Formats: sequence, C-alpha cells, structure tokens
Amino acid sequence: MPQSYIKKILKARVYDVAIESPVDPMPLLSKRLGNDILLKREDLQPVFSFKLRGAYNKMISLSEEERSKGVVAASAGNHAQGLALSALKLGVKATIVMPRTTPQIKVDAVRARGGKVVLHGDTYDEASTFAKKLVEEKGMVYVHPYDDPEVIAGQGTVGMEILRQVTGPLDVVFVPVGGGGLAAGVAAYIKYVRPEVKVIAVEPEDAASLKLAMDKGRRATLPEVGIFADGVAVAQIGKETFRVLRKTIDGVLTASTDEICAAIKDIFDDTRSIAEPAGALSLAGLKKYVEQNDCSGQTLLAIDSGANTNFDRLRYIAERTEIGEKREAILSVTIPERPGSFKKFCGALGRRNITEFNYRFGDDSDAQIFVGISVAAGGGDRQELVEALQKMDYPVADFTDNEMAKLHIRHMVGGHRPAAVKSELLYRFEFPERPGALMNFLTKLGNRWNISLFHYRNHGAAYGRVLVGLQADKEARNEIEVFLDKLSYSYHEETDNPAYQLFLS
Repeated sequence: MPQSYIKKILKARVYDVAIESPVDPMPLLSKRLGNDILLKREDLQPVFSFKLRGAYNKMISLSEEERSKGVVAASAGNHAQGLALSALKLGVKATIVMPRTTPQIKVDAVRARGGKVVLHGDTYDEASTFAKKLVEEKGMVYVHPYDDPEVIAGQGTVGMEILRQVTGPLDVVFVPVGGGGLAAGVAAYIKYVRPEVKVIAVEPEDAASLKLAMDKGRRATLPEVGIFADGVAVAQIGKETFRVLRKTIDGVLTASTDEICAAIKDIFDDTRSIAEPAGALSLAGLKKYVEQNDCSGQTLLAIDSGANTNFDRLRYIAERTEIGEKREAILSVTIPERPGSFKKFCGALGRRNITEFNYRFGDDSDAQIFVGISVAAGGGDRQELVEALQKMDYPVADFTDNEMAKLHIRHMVGGHRPAAVKSELLYRFEFPERPGALMNFLTKLGNRWNISLFHYRNHGAAYGRVLVGLQADKEARNEIEVFLDKLSYSYHEETDNPAYQLFLS
C-alpha cells in the first residue's frame, strides 16, 4: 500500500547532497490566471534536477559489498547526474548509459562529476536494455531511475517539503511524469498527510505512458515516444510507480510541445530562470487545468523539476512560445497579385500586430502569403480573425495547429524566382520595431514597384528586419536607391548575395 512509503520518505537520506528547494510565488502568472500560483524550485538542486534525491537515497541504502561492485544506470541525463554526484560523494564507480539523443549539456555534466558515459540507442528504453546487459556481464548494481522503492522514497521528500513549506491553503499539486518516480513519491506522501489536496500528474502528449496505463487499467507500451521533453520520454510507466499512482493521483493531464514552450516562458517571466521542457511540464498542465475547470481563487502548485537543456534549443522554444500561449495565429491567405495588395491586406488587419510575413511571387493572378498575426490568448480571437478575413473575401487556411507548417513550411516559403519575374532586385531593411511598423514600411514603399518576395519575422528585438524582392531590372537600381534613401530606413542591397543566388534567384 502507498502508506508504506511514508516511513521510507521520513527516513530518506537526501540532504547529504540535496537542498530543501524553495517554493516561489509566480505573481505575474497568478494575476493572469486569477489563482495563487506557486512553483517548487527543484531546478535549484546541485545537479539542477530533483533526481539527485532518489539516486542518493538508493546509493546510501546499498551495502559496502554492493558499492564495491560499482553502479550502473540508464538515464536521459538528470538521473545520470544525480547518480554520478552521489557516487562521487560515496567513492563509488558509476557507469551511465545514455541515449544518443541526450542533450550534450547533460552528457558533459555527468562526465564532469566523474561518471563514465556510454551512449547507446535513441531512447531511454534502448539505453536501459543495454545497461541491464552490463549488469549481467560485469556484476554491477543497477540503480533504476524511477522504479525502485528507495528511489521513489527519495523523490517523495519533495512532497514532504511542499507540505512543510505551504502551511496555508493548497488545492492542487501538479507533478511531471516520465517513469513516475517523483509523482509516486509526492502523491503517496501528500495523499496520506493531506488527502484533501489533489495531485494531478502531467505528461507530454507524445509520451503519455501513465495516461495509457490508466485508460487500459494496466501498464502498456507506447509505440512511439516524443523526445522534446527528454527528461520524461519513457515508453512505459514503471511497475511499482504505477501501483502507487493508480491509488493516489486525482487525474492525468497531457500538454503539447507548444504548451510546454509557453510554460517555459511563464517561468522565465516570473523567476528569470530557464526550465528544461520536462521541468516546465507540470506548469503547462496547471494552466490547462485552470482553463478546463474555469477555477479561480485557488492555490495551485507546480513542480519545476529541472533546468538541464541545451542553450541552442531556446531558439525553437522561443519560436513556439506564442503559439503555445495561443497568442499567435499562423495563416495562409490568398490575396490578389498586384501592387498595393500587401498594404490593403495589412489595413484589413487593423491594429493587430503582424509577427511574420512570408511571400514569393507565383503567378500574375493570386499571391499566397504565409502570415503570423498576434491574437488574444484563448483561441476565440483567432477564430474571429479568420471569419473577418473570410467576410472580406480573403481565402484563408488556419495553420496554427498544423505541425508541419510550424516546423518546416514557414521556413521554406518561396523558392527560386519564377520565370514570370524577369528580373529582381533584393534589399534587406531594418526599421525601429513598434506596433504598426510593418504597415508604415509598406505605406512608404508604395505601389511603384511590384513586390516579388517578402519575408518578415518579429523577433522581439529593437529593430524589425525585412527582406524584400522588387520586380525591377538593374537599370532601375539608382532610381530605387534614391527613393529608399528618402525612407530613412537602414537598408542593404543583397541581389548579389550568394545565398540569394543559390536558393532564391
């Protein structure tokens, strides 16, 4: 029974290496959602993840003979770092089998703490199979990242701290789930000590192994596992963790990649820290819970489980954040192919901010544009925008939920100059970024030359950047540049740029 974990959690030896992480308020998000939002900061642990707790608690429970054999584990990174630091603290040799897809920051962190890293397979499950093979061949002790009572008890100290730190009202605690070690430990403790507090498990939509097990009433294996939230990318919920979770949690929610990205931004806005995707997962679930249940005035707590992410992933996260917050609509719109159509279309949008504009001349009749437009959160405003454009006889396709469009098509709009455009001059502009700046730019550009290529993306910087192709021959260059000089915008001609010549000309 889950009650058996209470004594284990109370006795867990985690504070030799772990800290009692703080619970921070999220004032900005609290005001926006109309609830008191709290964040349990496990990203502040020495290895930037809660995994240190369970790994050390398991290690300290081993006999001297077991420790002398060395330990081995499979991990996507956070358990690996926790085990490596625990092994270093106790003078034990540690071998960590990690999927080849593990972020380099986690691989380097394990090696820096003295762990031997073996990269094998593309998923946690492939790495786990190989690690167990090493146990058979070399006699090492296998330290499971989640499906072990001592590991679960170590993670359960997070729940113990939450109840010690939040002594007032506490309505719901949201816990991220991969294999289920953290969720099982936290749920077992909270539901025993304060059964009135709901515990909601949160998984990625593309790695929802607990939801699958709950729906079927038994453990099952996902045919495919998404790896964006690599810290929770597990194909099957743990056997022991599922035994505990099915008796203790109050529900399971899933979050999309875009919703996770939006939650990463929320954490940054309130704490100036950057969570990894798995670290922000529970907050994404919290926001969905508020939306689905229309709750207000409650105290809701999410566990920020880690901050181990590669810096270069932030480009992708930033790109998807506004969509995850439902503050950007991604549309394909057909407009007439004639001078002034861009300007007229922008005028039809009113005061809405254009976040992206991609276009390449196709033929003399219609122009197909790929456009991003700021909308109010929630989705209703987006629908109103689409309907308003349709009433103005603009054919519209809504790509906001189209994964291929968001991942690939937005970066591939265009291609080489069609035969109908006999000659083209290319210019790159910079102008002060503010609401209406794009419309102002188009107004000043006027209708004198037909636009044959257009790319604009709002990056939140001080200056907007636009790439424009003008349907004109080289003899018109001087005339164009005299006109452009009068615009007072910084510009550079890029007609001879080899990138343009290879891919667009």
